[in-house]
Amino acid sequence: ETAATVWSNIVMTGGLQSGQTLLIHGGGSGIGTHAIQVGRALGANVAVTAGTQFKLDACRELGAQTLINYHDQDFPAVVNAEYSGADVILDIMGGSYLGKNVEALAENGHLTIIGLQGGSNAELNLGALLFKRGSIHVTNLRRRPETGPGSKAEIITALRQHLWPLIDAGAVAPVVAAEVPIVEAPEAHRLLDSDKTVGKVLLVVRRSG
Repeated sequence: ETAATVWSNIVMTGGLQSGQTLLIHGGGSGIGTHAIQVGRALGANVAVTAGTQFKLDACRELGAQTLINYHDQDFPAVVNAEYSGADVILDIMGGSYLGKNVEALAENGHLTIIGLQGGSNAELNLGALLFKRGSIHVTNLRRRPETGPGSKAEIITALRQHLWPLIDAGAVAPVVAAEVPIVEAPEAHRLLDSDKTVGKVLLVVRRSG
């Protein structure tokens, strides 16, 4: 699911290419750590936002080149200064970041929103988007059709053709922060809420006997 989310949004929808710039919000998350590796494997410049130095350091180790602490840095200013904007933005925040994401877009840039942690409502300056000839896409996997254009089957076919070779070569690998027995699920949620977790937290189910 992580691979399908990342590939379908930054490549199939965003059209990320070598030499372009990818901005990832939540770089230390499971989605973020995967997207960093995919972006670098494709030859893109990768910028990330995160809330702690611990997570930013982990993002650097995965290949991110521009590290932005969203608590004390203005991410549009950083991305515009270093790259003249981001060609593709992978966003988990939604409403609260909409204006700044448009500000951070490069000309002909693509903003792909996959989460609404910052709310579902926002005011959009269409003039700013028009000036950059930018586009906004809001997507998920769950409601896609099983087959046909834009379907789950289409995404899986693309993964097998393009992403799985990168995984086989070791250029992209899952980042797992912890494996927790499913009977200790509350502890897994605590880990996810902490600022010391990078990557996925897995719930492990084992049959007895």
